[in-house]
Amino acid sequence: MMAFEAEYEDTESTLAERTYLRLRDDIITTVLPPGTLLREAELMKRLDVGRTPVREAIQRLQYDGFVFVSARRGTFVSTIDINDLTAVYEARARIESWATRLAAERLREFERLEARQLIEELKETTGPMALEDILALDRRVHRFVYKAAKNPYLSNTLDHYHNLSLRILYVAMKRYPTLVPRLEDVLREQVLMLEAVCSGDADRAEKIAMDHVAVFEVEVRKVM
Repeated sequence: MMAFEAEYEDTESTLAERTYLRLRDDIITTVLPPGTLLREAELMKRLDVGRTPVREAIQRLQYDGFVFVSARRGTFVSTIDINDLTAVYEARARIESWATRLAAERLREFERLEARQLIEELKETTGPMALEDILALDRRVHRFVYKAAKNPYLSNTLDHYHNLSLRILYVAMKRYPTLVPRLEDVLREQVLMLEAVCSGDADRAEKIAMDHVAVFEVEVRKVM
């Protein structure tokens, strides 16, 4: 759960919100794999919460597409297939590259300083790193870009698609270890993207972001 600990610390939320975040991230990281039956009583005990927070969390997760409810069989973690991969990455590549362009065009000076600090941190990072830590690092960069785009509607949409794609990554990489990205490749791409954003080169920032998402989608499709 290292990849998501900061989110719990930064979010002032109700018990239902925290329950939702915990279940969502357990699904994303495949602690609860696709197809898992979610029994209400077991979730209450596991999360040490009452029935209402669990039910509210399940409703949100169903809306997000992370669980599905069968009147006869119960509530299950939703499955993943190749159509999910295509749809999520197709949408994410377009809107994420646009958000990166906006970030390059709208970056403020204090955000440029924050980006420079993040670039230095990326350059100083060395391996080996666990998959969870690589994805956590990638997540930080993407969320910085979402924030710098200064469009809350776009940011919320991107965060949702990023969460969906993260679950695809966890499932795919556990099945096919050759897909786990090399740390140096991830760092190089993120540094190049942040440098383009910092310099205000919107065209280059947009292209790097598009390639970052699209290229990996092609690699996953080769093995799935």
